[in-house]
Amino acid sequence: MSATQLAALARTTDPHTMLRRFLALDAAVTGANGLAYLTLSGPAGRFLGVGSGLLLGLGLLLLSYGVGVGVLASRGRPPALAVRAVVEVNLAWAVLSCAALGLWLSPSTAGAVWTVLQAAVVAGFALVQYIALRERQGSSE
Repeated sequence: MSATQLAALARTTDPHTMLRRFLALDAAVTGANGLAYLTLSGPAGRFLGVGSGLLLGLGLLLLSYGVGVGVLASRGRPPALAVRAVVEVNLAWAVLSCAALGLWLSPSTAGAVWTVLQAAVVAGFALVQYIALRERQGSSE
């Protein structure tokens, strides 16, 4: 992905704003996913073929993480070390999600598709956040 493509996706050429927007989008999606898992753990668990207890735990984790990433996104200049941590956690989540399918989860077809799709989205967040951080560091830091 080029800097021009990233700027078009973020709708800005300012590297600080670009990074903050990708962090904020991650926070919103992750927080919404966590809230859905918390409030709909029973029906979602049945649809996805996983236990509602697992979804409750994941919901709490995701909601907390989303709030943390949102706080980071609200800073004028999110610290590079904290952004790198978000990138690494996102990559770990994507890898663990896919590994869980083969190692210990036995979801429904919808659950398997959902797991792969959310892993791809989270990996995409990691990619655009990493590139935006590099752009920001190249421009001023």
